[in-house]
Amino acid sequence: MAAINGPGVASTDYDLNPEVVLPAGRKLRPAGVLVPILCADHSARLILTKRSSALKHHPGQIAFPGGKQDPGDKDIIATALREASEEIGLDPANVNVLGLLPSHETVTGFDVTPVVALVKQRFIPIPEPGEVDEVFEVPLNHVMNPALFQIQARRWRGASRRYYTVPFGPYYIWGATARILRAMADAANQI
Repeated sequence: MAAINGPGVASTDYDLNPEVVLPAGRKLRPAGVLVPILCADHSARLILTKRSSALKHHPGQIAFPGGKQDPGDKDIIATALREASEEIGLDPANVNVLGLLPSHETVTGFDVTPVVALVKQRFIPIPEPGEVDEVFEVPLNHVMNPALFQIQARRWRGASRRYYTVPFGPYYIWGATARILRAMADAANQI
């Protein structure tokens, strides 16, 4: 399956930090995330999670449902659908996959492929207690508006690191999730 809006350009957590030299020969682990869009009640909404604070990678952060590709997964779409089923109880039969966005490299060594899908019918999320603290929705028009994104910075591994944010109410959406959403917003606004 091709990218939704043409080939696109892969992004990284380092896009806003060109001074960082990436190590040659680094090994990235393939991962897939579902970008689930629900159209109900006359509005389009994006479903996101707040990760468990007990997790090793990205504890307490806002994220798409998803994770690393397992050897038994047919492809990255199967990975994203499996992970969404495990993490939030979204039945794969309740989604219509629209396509893939360009991959995103994270600072934790993952090559993440976003899988965009429409959720066919509203469902009752069942957060996986060990991985997800909360499942919530954000209006799609909020994360598709480039003007609502900000660039912020914090210290990470002894240096200042810049990253995108797109806060929504009490939710601080930042890092890889915000970067993927920013790429999606930029692509949508070029149409």
